[in-house]
Amino acid sequence: MWGMHVVYLLLFSLFFGLPVQAGEIQVRDDTGRSITLSAPAKRVISLAPHVTELLFAAGAGDALVGVVSHSNYPPEATRLPVIGSHERLNLEAILALKPDLLVAWKSGNVRTQVEQLGKLGIPVFYSEPRQLDDIASNLERLGMLAGTSIAAGVAARDFRQRLHNLAENYARQPPMRTFYQIWHQPLMTINGDHLISQVITLCGGRNVFASLETLAPTVDREAVLRANPQVIIASGMAKQQPEWLEEWKQWPQLSAVRFNQLHFIEPDLIQRHTPRILDGAYIMCEQLAEARNRYQSSIPGNDSQTVLH
Repeated sequence: MWGMHVVYLLLFSLFFGLPVQAGEIQVRDDTGRSITLSAPAKRVISLAPHVTELLFAAGAGDALVGVVSHSNYPPEATRLPVIGSHERLNLEAILALKPDLLVAWKSGNVRTQVEQLGKLGIPVFYSEPRQLDDIASNLERLGMLAGTSIAAGVAARDFRQRLHNLAENYARQPPMRTFYQIWHQPLMTINGDHLISQVITLCGGRNVFASLETLAPTVDREAVLRANPQVIIASGMAKQQPEWLEEWKQWPQLSAVRFNQLHFIEPDLIQRHTPRILDGAYIMCEQLAEARNRYQSSIPGNDSQTVLH
């Protein structure tokens, strides 16, 4: 069993970096930068809530000495010192904790602040998962940096197996036109490059705004009405369904309204790039399956292989 772990780590290092000297660790982050440590990191600071989750999932929770606000999972994360928000870091608080590794969020942190910390000699790993499997590779690379490769490898393999199972069960189903609503004022959604759009596809859905250029674009209500989604899924910012989801009932001509397919997924389960996104994916897959069954049963003579346009 241990021999297989060694072989796995050697193969993984071929893709994401080899120790450059005995005892040194070298990996590439999600921007392609090479990060080299002389030894596993023992004082790590997370600069994004999803990063905090990834580090704990990779077995590196004990190495965390600081996190940003809203790092609320797992519960142990809430007991760590807070060094600002992902949008406004407290540089003095970070330096006082003497970190030997910062794990940053490329598109979420203020670039100049992170670069300033890097210029002071603190190694920075940028986490920016853009594909579902990037979550697994983040776990593996963070495990290498923190010296927890075995635990991280187990977590990564579990993630990939769950992802495979969901794809086997749902991805080949007739597609459902799906509108994913992040917020209501302004009306925000996601394009086809967003990780959540990949979850929609995984579940047998079709993102009606996949072709837009911006990762999280704003759209107007008329565009949603023209797209006529069969399912509307909202997130919001809390654990409860947002009140504004019900506002779509003002337009009974929408297929999603006519067939009562207005759904909610807790944002932490679908909007964070962590292993828990598969918990959100399972909920979404079940929601789309329910919608698919309702639409199919409404069409005389329809069978399970009919594509729902």
